[in-house]
Amino acid sequence: SRKIQEAILAFWLERNYSKDEILGFYLNRVYFGAGAYGIEAASLRYYNKPATELTLAEAAVMAGLVQSPARLAPNRNPAAAQERAKRVLAALRDTGLAPKRMIDEAEKNPAKAVRGNNSATANYAADYVMDILDDFVGTIDSDIYVFTTIDKRLQSLAENAVRSKLNEKGADYRVGQGALVSMTPVGAIQAIVGGRDYAESQYNRAVTARRQPGSAFKPFVYLTAVDMGSTPDDIWEDSPVRYGNWEPKNYSRTYFGDVTLRDALALSLNTVAVKLCAQVGPKNVVSTARRLGISSPLNANLSIALGTSEVTPLELTGAFSAFANGGYSIVPYIITQVSTVDNQLIYKRQGVRSFGQVISPSSLGMMNDMLNADFEAGTARSGKIPGWQAAGKTGTTQDWRDAWFVGFTSALVTGVWVGNDDNSPTRRASGGNLPLEIWSKYMTAALKDYTPAALPGGPFIRPEAQEQLVRGEVASARPATPAQAKKKGFFASLFGR
Repeated sequence: SRKIQEAILAFWLERNYSKDEILGFYLNRVYFGAGAYGIEAASLRYYNKPATELTLAEAAVMAGLVQSPARLAPNRNPAAAQERAKRVLAALRDTGLAPKRMIDEAEKNPAKAVRGNNSATANYAADYVMDILDDFVGTIDSDIYVFTTIDKRLQSLAENAVRSKLNEKGADYRVGQGALVSMTPVGAIQAIVGGRDYAESQYNRAVTARRQPGSAFKPFVYLTAVDMGSTPDDIWEDSPVRYGNWEPKNYSRTYFGDVTLRDALALSLNTVAVKLCAQVGPKNVVSTARRLGISSPLNANLSIALGTSEVTPLELTGAFSAFANGGYSIVPYIITQVSTVDNQLIYKRQGVRSFGQVISPSSLGMMNDMLNADFEAGTARSGKIPGWQAAGKTGTTQDWRDAWFVGFTSALVTGVWVGNDDNSPTRRASGGNLPLEIWSKYMTAALKDYTPAALPGGPFIRPEAQEQLVRGEVASARPATPAQAKKKGFFASLFGR
C-alpha cells in the first residue's frame, strides 16, 4: 500500500511541478548529516561556503553522502566520502552531464572538508529541539520557524568553556567528553553542549546520557533531613560506619569527628550523608528527588546517598533550579514559539510551568546556606565568582568514572559533567577540578551582563545577603534579557509570591 501511495504522489508531483522544482524541494529538505538539513546548511557546514559556490569535487561529495549521512560525512569519514564521490563523478562522466576537463580536475583534486574555529555544538540544541518538536506541534507538512530560549552569546561561551578546558586538561585527567546545560532559574535553557565536538560525535550527553551523579545527589538527602527538622548547625559524627558488608568511606579516607551538617555537605563527607540517609529513609530521599524533577529510575537503598542511581545532566540541573527560584519545581524548556513561514502561529508557550512549591522558605534558606558553604570553605572554593553569591555541589563517582559540578546564582543554573563514553576511569577527575573549572569559566563570562543578587532564602542566609535580594516578575516564558535582569530578579513574584 505504501508503494501505491508513493506512485500516486509521484504522478501528482510530476503534474504540478517541474523536475528542477522537485529536485529543489528535495535538496532543501534532505538530511546531509552533522545536523545539516538542506544543501545550503550542509555546504556551509562542510565547506564554509554557499551551495552556489561549491566546486564539482565538493558537489560530488554532497551528492553522494545523502545515501548514508552518518557514514559518509566528509568531516568524519573523508576516505569513505571520497570513495563515494568517485562513483558520482564516474556517473557524470558516463552520462556526459559534466565536461570531461572538470571531471578530470575534480578527480585529481578531491574535496576536503574545512574545520572552522567553531565546532558547531549548537547543533546539540537543534537536535534536542527536533527530538521534542512533535510533542508540541504534531506532524507538520509545511516549513516552519521554531523560536527557542537558546542565548547565542551564552551558547558560544559554553562551547568555548567545554572545548578549551578539555583541550587543555582532558588528556591529563584522561577525560574524553564533557557536557554542559545552563538555564534560568525558571527553566529556560540558555545553552546546551552535548559533547566536546559535534562533528566527531552527535551523541547528546547533556540530555540523553544517564550517569551516576555521585555527591552531586547529596542535596536531596540533606533537603529530606531539613524537611524533617534538621538544621545546618546540627552536629553529626564523621566516623567509620558499616551497613552489612558495605563500609562507605570518605573521599579523603580521613574522618573529622563531630561536624555540623553545613560542613559535612561542604566537605562532601560520605559517612555523614549515608548516616543521614539511614535516618530519613532512602524512600523519602527518592520522593524528594522526584519532587524536584528527577525522573530517571532511582534505587531506594542507602547507596543512593552517594549518587549511585544514574541521571542526565539536564534533569539534575533542572532539579537544582528549585534552589535558585524560591523553591518551585519547574520543567526545563527550550521551545517558546512555532509559526509558519507566513507568520501563522502554531504554538506559543504561555507562562512558566511549575509543579508548585516543593521547598518551604525555611528549608530553602537552610539548603542555600549549606550549598553556598561549598564555595566558601568546601570542595568548590576554587570556583568562586567575584561579586556573586553562588551555591552548588561537586560530585565524583567510584573509580573516578564521572565528575560533576552543578551550581547556581540568582541568574543562571548550570550543570557540568565530564567522563568517558565507555565508562572507563578517568585519572582522578573530580567535581572539584575539571568540571568546576569549566563551570567557573563559563559562569564568570556569562554573568558579566547581569547585576549580582543574593540567593533566595530564609534566616539561614546571612543578613548581608538578605539585604541584596531583588524582587521582580517574569511575565512570560521568554527568559529575561540582560537589561531586564539588571532591574529585576527571576523568582520573587514568578509564582504568585
